[in-house]
Amino acid sequence: MGENIIKIYEKSFRENAELPALSDYGANNTLTYFEFARQIALMHEVYRNLGIKQGDKIALIGKNTSRWVTVMISAMTYGATIVPILQEFNPLDVQHIVNHSEAVILFSTKAIWDTIDFDALHNIRAVVSVETGEVFAQKEGENVAEVMANRDELFSKAYPDGFTTADIRYADVADDDVVILNYTSGTTGYSKGVMITCGNITGNAEYGIASKLHYRGTTTVSFLPLAHAYGCAFDLLVPLAVGTHITLLGRIPSPKILIKAMQEIKPHLIVSVPLILEKVYRKQIVPMISKTMLRWALNIPYVDTKIYEQIRKKLVDAFGGEFEELIVGGAPLNPEVEDFLVKIKFPFTVGYGMTECAPLISHTPWREFVPHSSGRVLPGLMECKILSDDPENIPGEICVKGKNVMKGYFKNEEATDKVLYDDGWLHTGDMGTLNPDGTLFIRGRCKTMLLGANGQNIYPEEIEAKLNNMVYVNESLVVERNGKFVALVYPDYEVMDKLGTTRDQLPDVMEQIRKEVNKIVAPYEQISKIEIQPCEFEKTPKRSIKRFLYK
Repeated sequence: MGENIIKIYEKSFRENAELPALSDYGANNTLTYFEFARQIALMHEVYRNLGIKQGDKIALIGKNTSRWVTVMISAMTYGATIVPILQEFNPLDVQHIVNHSEAVILFSTKAIWDTIDFDALHNIRAVVSVETGEVFAQKEGENVAEVMANRDELFSKAYPDGFTTADIRYADVADDDVVILNYTSGTTGYSKGVMITCGNITGNAEYGIASKLHYRGTTTVSFLPLAHAYGCAFDLLVPLAVGTHITLLGRIPSPKILIKAMQEIKPHLIVSVPLILEKVYRKQIVPMISKTMLRWALNIPYVDTKIYEQIRKKLVDAFGGEFEELIVGGAPLNPEVEDFLVKIKFPFTVGYGMTECAPLISHTPWREFVPHSSGRVLPGLMECKILSDDPENIPGEICVKGKNVMKGYFKNEEATDKVLYDDGWLHTGDMGTLNPDGTLFIRGRCKTMLLGANGQNIYPEEIEAKLNNMVYVNESLVVERNGKFVALVYPDYEVMDKLGTTRDQLPDVMEQIRKEVNKIVAPYEQISKIEIQPCEFEKTPKRSIKRFLYK
């Protein structure tokens, strides 16, 4: 497009000045693009008076709110590097990330600040409330509290004739400059800071704008964590580039809360993780289609079509009724759920990406989507190759190259060299196949792949998907022990209570499930045993199971 994301924002905020930009759900407050730009300009004056330089790191932690967004975008458009931290990280993880990133200012909510040891933050000059601007603490000799207290006066002096759209001018940031430092893990001491450049963000924005994922005057509901690359790119960074109205949910997106918000706001695009769709399918659709009369009716030609049309309408209406498509990403979508959505012609598509690509690698509009694929590799932006003798049929590691690929891991050349080679190819750690037209199919992670007795490559995620479809199974994990496959299962206690199943009956129920699953997996994928887990599996903030704890 000839301009990078910072200049795109400069133009967008001017041209869309009168349009609504940000709203906090349930708070009855909306910032227009002009008001948003004014808040950004005020923060720029704060940074200038604090002596913040381009390239300095500003850390940010808290729930998704318009003020959180203002801090993030003001840092980026100033030329600083924003370090967004998932609020689910424990205090030691937060401390490690803040110190490792070399951040000089930390914006935080009060609840999170109360868990942090200020003396353990080495480079931080002050900790500031992301919501109110109150300075929670500052190092001796610092003037942060004074600047924050006088920020309105400083702003008035900077714009004596008033702030206008002509004053919306942002820093010159090179494509290779790091604008976001995104930490991928919450394991203390081992988290890697992904250096996302201005060019990486621009690549994602170029695709989002060209494919009209968002466009001027549309609406969206932001409910994924904005500190994570997936939600950040397509619930925030792309919408702001075109003049979309973003409503920030600001709370845990349970299906009940989320569907209520969707029906009120009626978004034009929905960016989701599989968990949301899978919960709606399990809790609402499966009980409906399992009723005897409906099961009988679904076997009658023409009648089944009409029933599926009604289910589709109910599901579309539940998500607001006006969206063009629902994009699923962040984790694999359960095949049974996917097959049902395809059957009812629900407008969804599956994309693939990773933080190291800011995040998008592949996507296809839903009308062109190939079931069980992850869309096509982004044309003109990304290249893909499969490390396999037969990339179309035999899975191999997925490698990608192009505009979206990160600069590397911050202060970690060793980790960078393991995944990003001198020729520009990024080794994703995922296994898959690739069709000649660029359509990508993901099979699983390299490091989770198991080896069968006769040398077959086995992807535990595929067995787990079948297990998770079974009644009584909440979640599962397949591991290898002494050459045999064991399934660790956390039961669905809610279903047990509803069906009157006791804890004493659970071992027999699980044995029956093991036999049922073994009927539908390959002979070399047979499960020898199911072990019942007493509590949920430990997960990362992205809600992925920490597999390494259960080997």
